[in-house]
Amino acid sequence: MSDLLVLGGSGVDTTVYVPELPLPYRDTHHVPPVTDRIGNTGAGVALGCHALGLGVVFADLIGDDPQGALIRDALRDLDCRFGRAAAGSRRSVLLVGPDGRRTSLHDARAMPGERLPRELYAGVPVRHAHVSIIDACRDVFADLGGVPVSTDLHDWDGVNDHHRDFARQADLVFLSAAALPDPAATMREIIERGRAHTVVCTRGALGCLVLTRGSAVRAFPAAPLPGPIADTNGAGDAFVSGFLYGTLRDRPLEECVRLGAVAGAHACTVPGTHESPITEAVLLARSP
Repeated sequence: MSDLLVLGGSGVDTTVYVPELPLPYRDTHHVPPVTDRIGNTGAGVALGCHALGLGVVFADLIGDDPQGALIRDALRDLDCRFGRAAAGSRRSVLLVGPDGRRTSLHDARAMPGERLPRELYAGVPVRHAHVSIIDACRDVFADLGGVPVSTDLHDWDGVNDHHRDFARQADLVFLSAAALPDPAATMREIIERGRAHTVVCTRGALGCLVLTRGSAVRAFPAAPLPGPIADTNGAGDAFVSGFLYGTLRDRPLEECVRLGAVAGAHACTVPGTHESPITEAVLLARSP
């Protein structure tokens, strides 16, 4: 039996380090080398948890294209089950400023009605499943055999219906406070209207908020940064990876938060954290 099944959320990120954000208009900006690397949140969590020594199974739809080949190669050490994405592999262009902030231009390559085939994931013996909020994964919950499920709503505004199915069908919900006018109210709504027992809302340098069923919202500080911020891409995935590692190792909630916070802090200081550097970032979270 594997520890973790990750469903959906692989793609290729084209990262461009720009002199400032927002980028002022001009015909040409000279930038450092532009890189293509594995991206998207499902791949980030799968790589992070694999780096921590968890047994990971990954299932997704990718294209028969150069980006699909890059995804296969980057995830070659994982147990992967791929189906064909009719419109090709997901793409993102990430503009990263000198302070590590980023703007993501995301091309989901989504086809109406496209779904992750059941044979890629149903019946796979695992202890936990993590579901990415892509439309192809919307209907997977009933096929997961009752295993605990987590999801990451990212910068949900608390209103967009796309996220609501995922928020209400997961046992452990991660999200960011970036677009929420009242994070605590949204967290309480997720608990009250869904099946979640725990909701974790990350707040960047302010740390995170945690709500468990039957308790009040608790605030936890961010972990100290080990160096200057280089690139915030993948920091949220590193946080989730550290938290899930603690969960699957039966650590107390407070320890799961610490593991996530340390992993996220280290990921911010390493450029391009969706590939090999995420290994270093997440492994450091295991230290006291």
